[in-house]
Amino acid sequence: MQANLFLLLAAGVMVSAGIYLLLDRAMTKMLLGLLLLGNGANLFMLQAGGPAGSPPIDGREAQPYGSDIADPLTQAMILTAIVISMALTAFILTLAYRQYRYRTADVIEDDAEDTAIAAKASKPGNAAASADHDASNDPATGRATKEGDNFGPESFEEPVKGAEDD
Repeated sequence: MQANLFLLLAAGVMVSAGIYLLLDRAMTKMLLGLLLLGNGANLFMLQAGGPAGSPPIDGREAQPYGSDIADPLTQAMILTAIVISMALTAFILTLAYRQYRYRTADVIEDDAEDTAIAAKASKPGNAAASADHDASNDPATGRATKEGDNFGPESFEEPVKGAEDD
């Protein structure tokens, strides 16, 4: 198999430019990065599919290629990738429009609450902020207790009395 050097270089440039744009915080640059990355991946798949050939229809031969047919799997994968990238583009454009309407800013900022929770969880001895701690909250104070959840027969609720029990 002989690959087209120009298409390989174009795909490499598109993928690298797409990754560079994805690392920016502006939503429009992220969208352009995703589009470039998707199109570069499609070019790579096209090159991996092998040389051109007749349409992948059984029993059909084209004049220049004869009985050599193109790989139908590559064409199906590229078509699926195009549909997925169109849906992703529509979704990101919707997010960008919503952000423009409510904030009129295109830059995504760090979430202060997430940073505070991460800092609280990183302190030693603070088990309440860690994800794997299983502590019940004290009903009076609302603070986490050291006992954890009491799982046992004595901790289950009493059966609900129905109308027939009265």
